Amino acid sequence: MPFPNTEGKHGYDPLFTASEAIAYRRRSGRWQDFPAPDGVIICYQRTLLHQFLATEDVERVEMVFGHLYLLKRTQGRVGVRAGFGIGSPVAAMALEDLIALGTRQYLNIGVAGGIQPALRIGDVTLCTGAVRDEGVSHHYLPPARYVEPSPALTARLRTALTRRSAPLVEGPTWTIDAPFRETVEELRQYRAEGVLTVEMEAAALFAVAQVRKVEIASAFVISDLLGETWEPQFDAAEVAQNLIALYELAVELFVRNG
Repeated sequence: MPFPNTEGKHGYDPLFTASEAIAYRRRSGRWQDFPAPDGVIICYQRTLLHQFLATEDVERVEMVFGHLYLLKRTQGRVGVRAGFGIGSPVAAMALEDLIALGTRQYLNIGVAGGIQPALRIGDVTLCTGAVRDEGVSHHYLPPARYVEPSPALTARLRTALTRRSAPLVEGPTWTIDAPFRETVEELRQYRAEGVLTVEMEAAALFAVAQVRKVEIASAFVISDLLGETWEPQFDAAEVAQNLIALYELAVELFVRNG
């Protein structure tokens, strides 16, 4: 049996679009209109959300899931999409809404598990591709093992990251929907392929961006290590520090190149 069940469905027209869903919410009085930002930072960790809200002056926009925070120091040109949860389906929906409103550039930042032995907690990795081991991307693109981020925006993010004093590691990620079904056998296979990290959203976001012809790039902070056993350190100080540093870098990249 193919996946999705209807083979070739990525080439068919959808029953309805994000634009139509927004129009419905607007008619129902459940939509707050706002000028679409030029660039949006997509983030997931509550610690990062609390950190930047403690220092940023923002306009908070209610979305269907979570919020969009427009940074007043950028005159609303840069936004942060947060508080919508984790995983490919909800991340893809959040991205679709913003694309429908007109935002054309996205930086996806968050934590990821490190699967290469050389990686350490707090390391920053630049994502160059994603193994499509989730479901969403297969509804947007024909079958393939990998999907890539936007080359131009990834190059800009690489340039910004290399200005930091900390070392930068770059390579692909493994996107999976079921974290409690990651196996040692898969880990060994992806290690051999040179995959650096595992997380839950990148492949879906890259697929949506490719189909909708917008730019997206992604970087992660290593929060846990996966080998024959699991070593979680989500609350480590270096994870929080490098997440906020990655956030500040993302804002600067959008402002500088806006």
